[in-house]
Amino acid sequence: MYTNFMGNFKLMAKILSAACAICAFAAFACAAKVEKIDAPSAAMNKSIPAFVVLPDAYESSKDARFPVLYLLHGFGGNCSSWLQIKPDLQKLASLYNMIIVCPDGATAWYWDSPKNPNLKYQTYVSEELVKLIDSKYRTIPSRGGRAITGLSMGGHGGLWLGINRSDVFGACGSISGGVDIRPFPHNWHMAHSLGEYADNEDIWDSHTVMNIVHKIKARPLQIIIDCGTSDFFYRVNEKLHEKLLYNNIPHDYITRPGAHDANYWNNAIDYQVLFFSKFFSQAANAGRAGR
Repeated sequence: MYTNFMGNFKLMAKILSAACAICAFAAFACAAKVEKIDAPSAAMNKSIPAFVVLPDAYESSKDARFPVLYLLHGFGGNCSSWLQIKPDLQKLASLYNMIIVCPDGATAWYWDSPKNPNLKYQTYVSEELVKLIDSKYRTIPSRGGRAITGLSMGGHGGLWLGINRSDVFGACGSISGGVDIRPFPHNWHMAHSLGEYADNEDIWDSHTVMNIVHKIKARPLQIIIDCGTSDFFYRVNEKLHEKLLYNNIPHDYITRPGAHDANYWNNAIDYQVLFFSKFFSQAANAGRAGR
C-alpha cells in the first residue's frame, strides 16, 4: 500500500513538474520576446534549434538595429539551458538593449571536428547561424556588434570561436570554462571530436584555448573570463589568466567563491552582459567618430 502510494506520488510529481515547465515556457513565449527558430546547417546537413531573446525596444522601434550576444550552453545542456538558468534573460536583454541568441551545440565543444565530418559546430555558429540571424533580425552586422560567451563547454566555445573568428566577433568570454581540455582526456565526449588523447596529442594541443592565445594579437579582442574558486576548472582558468598576463593581452578576469553550478552562472552572466554592453557602446561610438 505504502509502496503504491509513493509510486503514484512520484508519478504525479513528475507530471506536475512537466506541466509547470510547459506553463512557464508558454508564458515566456506569449510575451513575444523569445522566439525559437530552426537554423539550417549546410555543413552538417541538418537543422539545429536556437532561441532568440529580443529586447523590449526591438518591437517598439521598427528601424533600430541591435548588437547580438551569442550565449553557449554547457555539456549536457541544450539551446534552452540559459533560459532555465536565467529565467529573466529577456529582462537582461532589454536592460542592455541587445539581442541574445542561444544556439544548440549538442556535446561537440563548438569545434569543427578533425575526426568526424558530421561535427562542424564552429562553422555552424560563427558562419551559418550568424548569417541567418543577420538576415532575419535587425542586427548590427559587424564584429563591433557581435560578442560570444558561454558556460563550461560553452565557455571553451566562447573563447575558441571568439579567438579563431575575431573577424566575426569583437568580444568574447567564458564562465566556468574548460579553457584547457588536456587535463581531462576521458571526459565529456571530447574524444568523439578529437580522437583518443593518447593517440592524438597534437590534435588536442591545437584544439585547446590555452594554446591559441598567440592568435589574439593579430586582431585585438575584448575578453572576459570568470570562474569560481571551488570549480574543477578553476586551476586551468588561473593558468590561462597568467598566460594572458605574460603575453600582455588585456582582459577582465573575475574569480569569486563558487562552484560549477547554476547559482554561479546565474550571477556571472550579469557581469558578462554588462561587459559586452560596454564593448558594444564603445564600438558604436568609434564607428560614429570614424564617419
